[in-house]
Amino acid sequence: MNPTYSPPTFMYEEAMASAIQVAVQLAADQDRYAALGAALRERAPHGTVTIARGSSDHAAGYMAYLIMARSGHLVTSLPMSLLTLYQAPLAMEQMLAISISQSGRSPDLVDPMQLLQNAGATTVALVNDATSPLAQAVGWTLPLHAGPEHSVAATKSFICSLVAGARLAAHWGDHQEFIARLHALPEALHEACQQDWSAAIEPLKNAHKLMVIGRGPGLAIANEAALKFKETCAIQAEAFSGAEVKHGPMALVDEAYPMLVFAPRGPTQNSLVALAAEMRGRGAHVLLAAPANVPSRDLTLATAPHEDLDPITAIQSFYLLVEAVARARGQDPDRPRHLSKVTSTR
Repeated sequence: MNPTYSPPTFMYEEAMASAIQVAVQLAADQDRYAALGAALRERAPHGTVTIARGSSDHAAGYMAYLIMARSGHLVTSLPMSLLTLYQAPLAMEQMLAISISQSGRSPDLVDPMQLLQNAGATTVALVNDATSPLAQAVGWTLPLHAGPEHSVAATKSFICSLVAGARLAAHWGDHQEFIARLHALPEALHEACQQDWSAAIEPLKNAHKLMVIGRGPGLAIANEAALKFKETCAIQAEAFSGAEVKHGPMALVDEAYPMLVFAPRGPTQNSLVALAAEMRGRGAHVLLAAPANVPSRDLTLATAPHEDLDPITAIQSFYLLVEAVARARGQDPDRPRHLSKVTSTR
């Protein structure tokens, strides 16, 4: 993965544009985020749910972790079929519902958010298309400002979703120092694009199966990486928490079993580095992604302005890797088989 080489795929170009689009987002809607944060502090919701699919659900998981860790409000991912298919009698009044979407057009996002809005919930959409049906269905629209995205594999829209979720969490808790540090994120994303992860291409070029490990706010990134391996490379990749992999999944590990471990800064790092060493001892082919001060790393993670933002710079470097792996395997990362940019489900 040569940082100076720009292959002609939308996925590569869009991933490389993430820093620019994040800067656009951070310069916009500051009053709107502040007003939403103040409203949530003034009238705390009785419960908070996220409504999203695929990559957007991974972004919701990252946001939920920040909200729970920083502000103490419990957040859960709502199975949309409870409303769209089962018509479950959920207590929706005075709830907070946050939906994340690139297109904002899938009925299984729009319909539940409309129901929640009509029932008296506070509804928020982090959405790239601010004119979409989802944006029209909610009380608060927070545009992602990712710009048009042509590759089926989401990259810059996912990164902008992570940033928007971090902004929402920060403003809800009125964490001014964290809000200030967010504005240095574009520079960190530029640095992440310069990390050379090409050593991982050959081990993954012929892989048929793969584990991706993360923990804490980094688990959302492991889930996203596993999805992208499936989507762009046709590798059966599964994500696990570093705390859960020993509860059964470890039985799959045999000689040269490929394993990508994300170990960004923070309370989970030491356990993830130790897990990588243990898995190497069991014969796995481990690719440990960690900051430059971790001697046992295989791939270098660029650090962000705050350790809670490290997962964002991690996925930035990963996207350039997985695009290169897909091409090495003869795949078109822009047009994965059986998939389309907008998925419509109920």
